[in-house]
Amino acid sequence: MIRLGLRLSLSSGREAAARLALIVVGVAAGVVVLLATLSLFNAFQATGGRPCWECTTGSAPSGWALDATADGALWSYHEDFYAGRTIKRLDAAALGTRAPVVPGLSRMPGPGQYYASPALAALLDSAPREELAARFPGTRAGLIGEAALSGPDELVVVVGRTPDQVAAMPGARQVDTVSTRSTVSTVSTMPAADDSADVYRFGFGVAAVGLIVPMLVLVGTATRLAAARRETRFAAIRLVGATTRQVNVLAAVDAALGALAGTLAGFAIFQLVRPAVAGVRITGARFFPELVAPHAWQYAAVLGGVPVVAACAALWSLRRVRISPLGVARKTAASPPRAWRVIPLLAGLGMFAGPVYRNGKPDDLLAVVALALVMVGLMLAGPWLTMVAARLAARLTRGGATLLAARRLAADPKTAFRSVSGLVLAVFIGTTIAALVPTVVAGQQKVAGGTLNDVLGARFDRPGVSGLSPRAGTELLDRLRAHPGVEVLPIYARADTEKVPPRPDGPPPAPYVVECSDLARFPVLGRCPVNIGSRGARAVAGNFARIIGADNPLTVDRLLPLAGPASPPASADGLDLAAVMITTRDPATLERLRTLLSGHTVEAPMTFAEVAEVRADLYTRAENVALAMVGLTLVAGACGLVVAAGGGLVERRQPFTLLRLAGTPTRTLAAVVLLESALPLVLAAALAAGAGFGVAEPLIDALAMKSASFAMPGPVYFASLGTGLAASLLVILTTLPLLRRMTTPDNARFE
Repeated sequence: MIRLGLRLSLSSGREAAARLALIVVGVAAGVVVLLATLSLFNAFQATGGRPCWECTTGSAPSGWALDATADGALWSYHEDFYAGRTIKRLDAAALGTRAPVVPGLSRMPGPGQYYASPALAALLDSAPREELAARFPGTRAGLIGEAALSGPDELVVVVGRTPDQVAAMPGARQVDTVSTRSTVSTVSTMPAADDSADVYRFGFGVAAVGLIVPMLVLVGTATRLAAARRETRFAAIRLVGATTRQVNVLAAVDAALGALAGTLAGFAIFQLVRPAVAGVRITGARFFPELVAPHAWQYAAVLGGVPVVAACAALWSLRRVRISPLGVARKTAASPPRAWRVIPLLAGLGMFAGPVYRNGKPDDLLAVVALALVMVGLMLAGPWLTMVAARLAARLTRGGATLLAARRLAADPKTAFRSVSGLVLAVFIGTTIAALVPTVVAGQQKVAGGTLNDVLGARFDRPGVSGLSPRAGTELLDRLRAHPGVEVLPIYARADTEKVPPRPDGPPPAPYVVECSDLARFPVLGRCPVNIGSRGARAVAGNFARIIGADNPLTVDRLLPLAGPASPPASADGLDLAAVMITTRDPATLERLRTLLSGHTVEAPMTFAEVAEVRADLYTRAENVALAMVGLTLVAGACGLVVAAGGGLVERRQPFTLLRLAGTPTRTLAAVVLLESALPLVLAAALAAGAGFGVAEPLIDALAMKSASFAMPGPVYFASLGTGLAASLLVILTTLPLLRRMTTPDNARFE
């Protein structure tokens, strides 16, 4: 029977060849999308699984003293910034012969040497020395290899130091081995490594869910092409004595053959588009091209799994077909969908609007249940809404094309919605994320109406250290003020901070001091009391440094102003310099100041706009993953539509030909085909997008983003969705020449 099935599939005339070609095209497109997703995920996993030298930790010796018998190394890791780009910096000093070595280096640099990544080396050669290279003492000893990098664009430097120099640096740690995975977050303004990895794993998991469904729909649609024509053929075979089992074998062989050919074609096409896939910046940077590839077992799984799925889909399509020994195909009538299908969707949206966010905090269990109800409800409600829309169109329309299309959709809405059901989950998830991210980003970027965006903040205090000594602080302030066009606000640490514990029912403690003359240059932070001079004080106390650094809240403007009529008087004489805020309008001067400050700070000096950009970057990357998933799903959906439309033409060649012989214009038949595909497509996209906004809006309210009102998704979202829908409709138009050719009067003779 297998040999007979192969012969029937390959030698049954032009109609069988056309159907086989459509199956190959549809499956190939789906396989390319699947391999691209697997390749990007493999590259992400390989990058995340490399030895994590930047998150290696060890003992943090308090009052550490150089020990001649010590082994290992002293490392001090932190991050720097230049022109909006992050630089990963490691200052290291060997303590013995068994000092750990950063992967990608044959040896660690000695004092007075440093290694740079290829991207950073190119940047060092092009940027003025006083803006960047002056931050790294010594000479360049070589380049860092790929084993230490996440991609070709990563900026990394390893600086050699003496043990005493590293021990005096903030965050110095004694390290014995390089960590094999991200276990802790480093001291920086960047998101924790684990948090970033979790976000991307969640993104790829969502992408997998969003892509598997349309992939299965595409394969199933392709393998069920011309089902009625195949049932007629199977009835004839049954008439000559074949059993039901033998007919099932023929159907499975027919579907598996097309799926196998499509899979092999997809493998070949993917090799052609793989360079373009390697250039996709899912995490904000490129992966190394050699990492962007499926594993051998994944190729084998796709090669074996897709034909099996196709065969199962073919057998499933025959579940309601019973062929009698007399060769009569009888199909049980499908019951129309009922209104109860919208209940899970409405219940899920209602939970998001109410119980999920009670008391302003989300309930994790209820959120998962509500999300599951919405996703299942979208799939269940689609056929019923398609039927209702079709019946409404049939009542309101007067055109023949609309009436024919609406009647057919109303008669079998489940089949009509099935071809686009894969789009629903992807558009829903993409819309939810695309609605959330702009609001969060707007909240990050709204810093006191933009008045602090260009202010550079740097902190010198850390646990156990109140800041720079008065002498060192004065010298640094003189060097900062020596640059033309620079305004500086020194922030001093109060010596009696520990004597003023916070009161639960009173104002927050005031551990810092600023002078009124300097504060006047930064009016957004507040003003000294009018009568403060009459009380013999020239400064006020407050918590000024809390808006600088990694502990920034979602939006800085919630904390402002920091000084006012209730600010207590203080004195800055003899106090350590805890932080500074600097303004300049010259980007080159900004980088020179950052270079000057980098040797004194625990965290990289950053402007408020850069802090907002760094924090928004992770959310934007998640949005890019979601939109990429939507785009890929729309591609798969478009392929499914063209396969379904082409199969529908093959299946209805006889009635369409008779309609044309009866005088129906070709343009009317073309409009019928277009409407039958466009109505479920537009309805599915609108339903999923509406549900996405319905989930996102209560979440924004629950987060209490008062300083960032609801923001519509960006133009990329609308461009992705609109372009995908337009491309899908254009793809459907490619089937119209086939309609004209198949319904010519010369083809009026049927088997």
